[in-house]
Amino acid sequence: MGEFFAEIKVRINETRGALQSAQAAGDEFLIDTHTSELEDLYRIAARNGIDCA
Repeated sequence: MGEFFAEIKVRINETRGALQSAQAAGDEFLIDTHTSELEDLYRIAARNGIDCA
């Protein structure tokens, strides 16, 4: 579980950063894309007992 946990955390952090960049640029398409990706990552984490809050 350690490697999976680490990978989820990395993906969430990268996606959060990309979302912040999209928000700063005002790119609505990328904002929606990264928001959806974050929601998916949070769902995957929750199903596997990983708290990413």
